Amino acid sequence: MKHALVLFLVVSNPLFAGPLPEADAVFPEADMAKISLGQLLFYDPVLSGNRNVACATCHTPRFGTSDGVSLGLGDGATGLGPKRVPDPDNMPEKRVPRNSPALFNLGAAEFTSLFHDGRLEADASRPSGIRSPLGEDMAEGFESVLSAQAMFPVLSGDEMAGHYSENDISRAVRLGFFTGADGAWDIISKRVEALPEYRLAFDTVIGTRAIHFTDIANAIAAFVAFEWRADNSPFDAYLREGTPMPAAAEEGMALFYGKAGCDSCHAGQFQTDQQFYAIAMPQIGPGKAASFESYNRDTGRMRVTGDMQDAYAFRTPSLRNSTLTAPYGHSGAYGTLEAVIRHHLDPVASLLAYDPAGAIFPEFSNESDFDVLNDAVELAAIANANSLEPIDLSDSEVEALLAFLQALTDKSFETDRLGIPERVPSGLPVP
Repeated sequence: MKHALVLFLVVSNPLFAGPLPEADAVFPEADMAKISLGQLLFYDPVLSGNRNVACATCHTPRFGTSDGVSLGLGDGATGLGPKRVPDPDNMPEKRVPRNSPALFNLGAAEFTSLFHDGRLEADASRPSGIRSPLGEDMAEGFESVLSAQAMFPVLSGDEMAGHYSENDISRAVRLGFFTGADGAWDIISKRVEALPEYRLAFDTVIGTRAIHFTDIANAIAAFVAFEWRADNSPFDAYLREGTPMPAAAEEGMALFYGKAGCDSCHAGQFQTDQQFYAIAMPQIGPGKAASFESYNRDTGRMRVTGDMQDAYAFRTPSLRNSTLTAPYGHSGAYGTLEAVIRHHLDPVASLLAYDPAGAIFPEFSNESDFDVLNDAVELAAIANANSLEPIDLSDSEVEALLAFLQALTDKSFETDRLGIPERVPSGLPVP
């Protein structure tokens, strides 16, 4: 049936090129004891320096496992999503520099590089099996790149660690003590170890030995891989059984894999080739900079490789459940899917005409959020790095693409998974 449908599209629709991907993603075998433990850890603020930010604070099911804003507020704020506001008694230092990425399907074997710039990658030549910003100090014992990724936000002062010297974790981070005895990860491990309910749960998963930070990370990764697996969308049913999608979605699919050429980057079952491209995305917010850098700028992949050819390049995002994960782009510059599709039609023109009203910011006074938009030199550098050629699509074709993206949505996580726990072992408020 599937092959007949594909043949019909090829013959009857000149926009369709194909071929379509296979619905063959490989996921880890579920270990429910580890997954249930990871659920509690994911929602528990005990992992943060001031015990006030959990993984779920910035990766909230309500906002499609993102946080519903362009650039979020971590430590020093209260509330969730667009309603998150600074705590006047402990103000944030700045916004989180990049948009909170969604977590769908990150447990699949194909995801071997994570973060917008791919700074965390599987690398068999490293003792840890992972190349990371920690270099040779990277701890061994992470079961996957997803496991390692889950634990880097705890080292960020703006996200989870907290301000300099205000708690034991932030002090360790600011002094550069991440791994090893008395490092930030060790401090967090001892916090968890001291809670009897966690100790009992870990006994089931790792036995009675001391809890290592990698054990915490591995449990969280197991939960993320299970909870937000999203490979049962209408498009998946079409690939597996030939189940028809709505006519508009099939028209959009023909464009996606044909005239529009979306699959040249958004390839595979989850619509990402895992590569990095410069597409003139507007830069808003503080950008990703070292502590000694004072400008608002984000050169993307080049910060990882040091290669000028990677300037302003960012990882191709998966489009699964993208209808749920606004805003879009590494800085969350676009608040709607239609806006980000239209950016792809002529990236440079879109950059130069960008309206910052499209950003969705939580309340936080920061006069420098749009500095780059007024910096002719930086705008020119972003524009010159662009690798996408303009393409002409009609309004109806854009609507068809939006219909296809809707067919990539799988909301089974809302009803068929563990959900949000009523309480966590620390007794702290659950986000």
